[in-house]
Amino acid sequence: MARLERVRVYPVKALDGIDVESSRVTPGGTLEADREFALYDTDGAVVNGKRTPAVHDLRTAFDPDTYELTVECPDGRGETVDLDDAVGRRDAAAWFGAYFDREISIERDAETGYVDRRSSGPSVLATATIETVADWFDELTVESVRRRMRANIEIAGVEPFWEDRFVGDDAPTFEIGGVTFEGVEPCGRCVVPQRDPDTGEETPDFRERFVRKRRETVPDWVDETAFDHFYSLMTITRVPESDRGEPLHVGDEVVIVE
Repeated sequence: MARLERVRVYPVKALDGIDVESSRVTPGGTLEADREFALYDTDGAVVNGKRTPAVHDLRTAFDPDTYELTVECPDGRGETVDLDDAVGRRDAAAWFGAYFDREISIERDAETGYVDRRSSGPSVLATATIETVADWFDELTVESVRRRMRANIEIAGVEPFWEDRFVGDDAPTFEIGGVTFEGVEPCGRCVVPQRDPDTGEETPDFRERFVRKRRETVPDWVDETAFDHFYSLMTITRVPESDRGEPLHVGDEVVIVE
């Protein structure tokens, strides 16, 4: 049986994710606490791994009940702050500003979050897809691939690249515990998946090997016209407004709706 295996949200955009047993779909169509906060510099640019490799050196923990964020850098310096409190956010901004050596502000959006595609919703990957990609690289573990790809929703009990069937002309939808998900587009990847999530060091020839193996393993049922290129992995979805506000629970059954 296809089932919801994992829900991972990223409370502060670009920082570490946390696994949760359940999450509600927000009015904006994303998951509760996912990218609810983002770091910005004075130029109005978001601080993320793509632009700021030093992000990879930070380890963070987040308590979704208290909204306490704990952050630590490689030399052991750290801070614990309450992101639900304006003073806590100012303290966090000051800490990040000192770490990145630039002025930082922390913005908050609890309705939609700072997802890359503001009109879309959760990202979806099959567990088998993650395992397959890990097999392409001797130096990568399944958890390393999981952290590089940063998906929200992981589906077990299905074949590799299951998520690709939901993009393209006449693609079906799927339901998780009765909540409908529509495929929007394949997720084209940036430089971040090429980097070790702990050190920021690039895996040699990652992109070239990834694209070659991706082409070799595209299932026959995939609508290739939906892909601009094959440096893509993960499907970006949309939850219809009628299903927003509903919860998802790890273990929920997943059903394809033709």
